[in-house]
Amino acid sequence: MKVIVLLVGMMLVSSQLLAADVAATRAKIEQNLLGSIRGDAERARDANRKPAEALEFFGLQDNMKVLEISPATGYWTKFVAPILCNNGGELVVSVGVNNSFKNDVMTLPGLNCVTAINDSIALNNIPPFQFETDDFDMVLTFWNLHNPNVEMRANMNQAIFDALKPGGIYGTVDHTRRHNQPTSRAVGRRLDPVLVIKEMLDIGFEFVDFSGMHYHPEDDLAQEVGAPGVQGNTDRFVLKFRKP
Repeated sequence: MKVIVLLVGMMLVSSQLLAADVAATRAKIEQNLLGSIRGDAERARDANRKPAEALEFFGLQDNMKVLEISPATGYWTKFVAPILCNNGGELVVSVGVNNSFKNDVMTLPGLNCVTAINDSIALNNIPPFQFETDDFDMVLTFWNLHNPNVEMRANMNQAIFDALKPGGIYGTVDHTRRHNQPTSRAVGRRLDPVLVIKEMLDIGFEFVDFSGMHYHPEDDLAQEVGAPGVQGNTDRFVLKFRKP
C-alpha cells in the first residue's frame, strides 16, 4: 500500500513539474513573438494562429529536440528555435525545406541549433523513407498534412513514428473538411479530422487530445481555403498524438 501511495505521489509531482515547464516555455514563446527577426506580416498572423496557446497544448518544453515538418517561410521557426537553442534544445527541419529557407531563415541570429535533414523530400512526392535520426521528443506540422495523398501521408507519418522517442508527441494543425465529404477542388486543401485520427491510429500512435482553439463557426467547410472571406479564418483541427 505504501508503495502505491509513493508511486502516485511521484506521478503527481512529475505531472506538476511538467506543467510548470510547459507554462514557463509558453512565457518564453510569448516573449519571442516580439523578437526582432520577425516581420510585421508574421506578427499580424499571431492573433489568428494562437501560436503560444497551440504549443502549450502540444506540451512544448524549451529543452526538447523538435522536428518541424515543412517550415515554409519560417513563421514558427523564428520564435521556436531561439527558445530551444538557448536552453539546450534543438530544432530540426525537414521535408520541403527550400534554399530560400536555408539562406534567409536558418542564418538568422539565435537559430544556431537549427539543422535540416531529408530536405530533398517534397510534400507532393513522399516515398517510403526514414529520417536520419530517431530521438525526437516532439514533431510538429502546421497546414501540411493536406498536401500529400493518402499513400504519401502514410509514408511520412510512419517515418515520424519511427523518428520519435517512446512517449514522444506528434502535433498537427490543418484545415477542417466535413466528415466523409468527397474530394473536390473546393475542399482539396481540407482534411477530415476523423480520417486523420484513423490514419494515425493505424500507424501505431495513441490519440491524446484535441483542441477547439481554432473553431470558426462562420466557415461552412465548403469553400476553398484561400477564397476571399475564408482565407485566414478557416475552421482548423488541432490534434495531439503520442508514440507509445
